[in-house]
Amino acid sequence: MDLRPYLNRFVIFGSLIVAGILILITLILIGWTSPRFSPEVGFAPADLTMIPAPTHTPAATAIPTIDPLSTPVIDQTVINIDGYVQITGTGSDGLRIRSAPGLTSETVFRGEESEVFLVKDGPQSADGYTWWYVVAPYDDTRAGWAAAEFLAVVPAP
Repeated sequence: MDLRPYLNRFVIFGSLIVAGILILITLILIGWTSPRFSPEVGFAPADLTMIPAPTHTPAATAIPTIDPLSTPVIDQTVINIDGYVQITGTGSDGLRIRSAPGLTSETVFRGEESEVFLVKDGPQSADGYTWWYVVAPYDDTRAGWAAAEFLAVVPAP
């Protein structure tokens, strides 16, 4: 077989041009798909630091939380609304229960020593005393303002 007609200069130059174009396309595609490195990054070696596991766990301190659904605990030694108080420290004189807080208010009735009342309102300050609105538990007509100095907290009857 005679290859001379096929090995002329047009075939050789054409095949070299096609090979060059294929190499150029390959280099372009490799350049577009390979990751680019910014010259600002530079070379940064990685250091590995081994941290040993702790041998014991320190005791955690408990942080008290408030349960929003729980009912508040009321101090039983302090006068509170809807709490019970007893007249004390008046001797046989009793305690003047008044129509409004203050020493100049009208006396509504006289509460007897050891009489128990239900606190409904207060506190209010007037004339150097703290005043609470008290009501007799079984008689709503016996109600008025009393000075806290002569009241002692008692449990509910």
